[in-house]
Amino acid sequence: MTTEINLKPQERLDELHRNGYVIIQNPKKFCFGMDAVLLSGFAKVKEGERLLDLGTGTGILPILLEAKTEGAHFTGLEIQPESADMAQRSVKLNHLEEKIEIVTGDIKDASKLFGASSFDVITTNPPYMIGEHGLSSSNEAKAVARHEILCTLDDVLRESSRLLRPKGRFYMVHRPFRLAEIMNKMIRYGLEPKRMQLVYPFVDKEPNMALLEGLRGGNSRLQVEKPLIVYQKQGVYTDEIYDIYGY
Repeated sequence: MTTEINLKPQERLDELHRNGYVIIQNPKKFCFGMDAVLLSGFAKVKEGERLLDLGTGTGILPILLEAKTEGAHFTGLEIQPESADMAQRSVKLNHLEEKIEIVTGDIKDASKLFGASSFDVITTNPPYMIGEHGLSSSNEAKAVARHEILCTLDDVLRESSRLLRPKGRFYMVHRPFRLAEIMNKMIRYGLEPKRMQLVYPFVDKEPNMALLEGLRGGNSRLQVEKPLIVYQKQGVYTDEIYDIYGY
């Protein structure tokens, strides 16, 4: 049972196929993609744990993970006020105010906002592209989400290392072409890579996403999970993808 909330111009309600939850989005700005949904299936949140999602956008990860896990509390940090406002209204729409908090703020200041060692789990779907590389969008919201304009990979990893309690877990989705850099920097910031899963659009194509788990202060041992294939044929997801989406 949802509460009626008036949508702003160009906004829409999308179903999430979990607990009857919905999310407010503006397709003219930026909508969540498959990468966020796949990260929600890869991340593990245990009973009683507190989670922070860095760069939460419209709140997709906190909302999905509240539905999928037994975590105690979920916080989303978002620098763009318009996205944060949509996330806050989605939280209210789904009656999740006691479980999810949306904070408007800068990832670079996250450890000052929340304090050191204050979370058990961190998730993030950060901008993939470096600086101006491939930058063509005149839409500021999309550009900020896709390019390292307001925060870099170093900002995300540095703040995550500060925010996580010892042995806290870090989950990120990124692009395979940056894996060498990502692994190097995760180790440098004390987030030891523990699990990795590559995502392939089709079984005979190159991977286009990498799902990663790091452990703050963990020992060196990386588990590479079996590949995740998105489509069994054009327009038809594999069973694993349907399961992650909840269809």
